Amino acid sequence: MAELVRTTVSQSMVIGAENALPGELRVLKAAERSLNGERRGLRAVMPFLGPAFIAAVAYVDPGNFATNMAGGSRYGYMLLWVVLAANLMAMLIQSMSAKLGIATGLNLPEVCRERFPRPVVWFLWVQAELIAMATDLAEFVGAALGLNLVFGIPLFGAALLTGVAAFGILGLQAWGFRRLEATITGLVGLIVIAFGLEVFRADPSWGSVAGNSLIPHLDGRESILLAAGILGATVMPHVIYLHSALTQKRIVGANSDAKRKIFHFELVDVVIAMGIAGLINIAMLTTAAAVFNTRGLFDAGSNLSQVAGGLEHYLGANSGLIFGVALLASGISSSSVGTLAGQVVMQGFIRRRISVFLRRAITMVPALFVIGLHFDPSRALVLSQVLLSFGIPFAMIPLVIFTRDKKLMNGLANSRLTNYAAYAVAALIIVLNVFLLFQTFLGASG
Repeated sequence: MAELVRTTVSQSMVIGAENALPGELRVLKAAERSLNGERRGLRAVMPFLGPAFIAAVAYVDPGNFATNMAGGSRYGYMLLWVVLAANLMAMLIQSMSAKLGIATGLNLPEVCRERFPRPVVWFLWVQAELIAMATDLAEFVGAALGLNLVFGIPLFGAALLTGVAAFGILGLQAWGFRRLEATITGLVGLIVIAFGLEVFRADPSWGSVAGNSLIPHLDGRESILLAAGILGATVMPHVIYLHSALTQKRIVGANSDAKRKIFHFELVDVVIAMGIAGLINIAMLTTAAAVFNTRGLFDAGSNLSQVAGGLEHYLGANSGLIFGVALLASGISSSSVGTLAGQVVMQGFIRRRISVFLRRAITMVPALFVIGLHFDPSRALVLSQVLLSFGIPFAMIPLVIFTRDKKLMNGLANSRLTNYAAYAVAALIIVLNVFLLFQTFLGASG
């Protein structure tokens, strides 16, 4: 039996290695040894790490900066449990997306194209493209604001430099997937270091952090609205599409046993990457609570430029600059990931592909337009999160439908417990987003 597994896995490596660059080939060979049991422990997991770290960027994008800082400054530590719940949901959703790619060899848009009527497919594509534009707006504006905070560059010039930086990161694909994954992971690591410094300088009440992370609590209509914003805007539709594409042909299993092993390794990738993203978000909200809420500065988190100034004033030691660096790393990395997701959406739904650089140039236009009109960047970030909520059901519902299908998933279909959890999460996110949209567009006039 061991020889049979070795043979079938080796065949799967040939599929993935046909056009692989030397670095990618080393990863594929290491993965083969892990699947055969020749590598154990951390060494066995290493070849499979990467896809979830790219997806995790969306969970620490500039929109998260805006909602976490607003939540911490206005309500202190109270909404930490919302951040934790959102992170657990992210783990479930992203693991299902990764599993779909591993089991079928297709990404979510491609499965939609094969299984849904053409009018439905075209509708899903159009809404996904619009959501991609809203996503890119938030990430692009965030990176430009980060450059402005760090170097004092005017926002429009900073936006142009952001485009150049994103082009550079996307160009790393020419050297293989591992180079791109390492760069994105490095940028996430920079955000981790930045907020690790910020949160310990802020000297929060760790007892309050622990208690509010575990005990759900809300205080009135406004806190419910902000909780809905944090939870509902956490799940990003574009990375639900993207994660399945990142795993569909990265390491290909030749049979159901190999695919199950690959998924188990990828599950570790998801838990580590989403766990890190969750800690970053907790650190953001905790920092805002300790620095602003405890001083009665309840509205200080509504503007990210004010946040940077407040951190510098109250914490010193270049804390405002560190915040700007983290925001810059978040914006550039998430903008690049958003462009990759856009490629997956177009190719998957309608079998059309354009140059990733052309797509990057096109999606820069709305952000440059907003910045050129001198629209408040922080307000643009908040509005983009509201727009994103429209697309979540159209990614979530097909994902749940497909991953529960035993024939499609080839032995990797969701368990009954996973299905129930997925139903609950999908329903909760959809209800919260409907509530958020209602409050945003109708609540203010009422």
